[in-house]
Amino acid sequence: MNPNDVVRKQILQYFYDRNSGATSQRGKKGAAMKISDVKRELKAGYGLTQQTVISNLTYLIDRGWVKKEEVQKTIIVKGGTIPSTVTWYEISALGIDKIEGGSEFEPEDPYKGINITATGTNVVTLGDGNVVNARFSPLREQLDGLKSQITSSSTLGEKEKLDVVADIESLKDQLAKESPDKTILGPLWQSIDRVAKLAGMVEAAQKVWQFIRPLL
Repeated sequence: MNPNDVVRKQILQYFYDRNSGATSQRGKKGAAMKISDVKRELKAGYGLTQQTVISNLTYLIDRGWVKKEEVQKTIIVKGGTIPSTVTWYEISALGIDKIEGGSEFEPEDPYKGINITATGTNVVTLGDGNVVNARFSPLREQLDGLKSQITSSSTLGEKEKLDVVADIESLKDQLAKESPDKTILGPLWQSIDRVAKLAGMVEAAQKVWQFIRPLL
């Protein structure tokens, strides 16, 4: 067992308990918390250091167990206004299912009825029911990280987010194959890369590019 899994379970349980007892979406009694409160309460409850919280929380976000949302607001000061962004963290539906052991409301397994082990390829079944060829796991992780940034972006409109997330999911579907179709990957990545860079996510896009480039 990965020693970090113990910490990840503690963090996920913390967010689950917050959600279960919440009387509002955000704030002191909310499901979503600021990172300063998360670190303070996890230190008090489990003795976790800030570094341990951040590194494992990043993993949980990239995997989709925890959601990260940026909320932009305007602060009125003398002589004008100042834009301010507050980042909130809360458990996702996938994270709740992980704690509770599933639900009849979960989306159906897209690979239901297929004996994955009989395909002859080394594939990994993910928490959301999807599969990925083990060779492409690093690429999928980077795509999930980019997707997380896009969905929480305050720069992109909701339509732009929907379009680029749909492209990311289509690209990820190709990663279940032994040999992804480059004629599909190429146009999808061009569209994703363009929007990511316009939104200022150059570093995240470059991390994806280093893994997708050999496939094109």
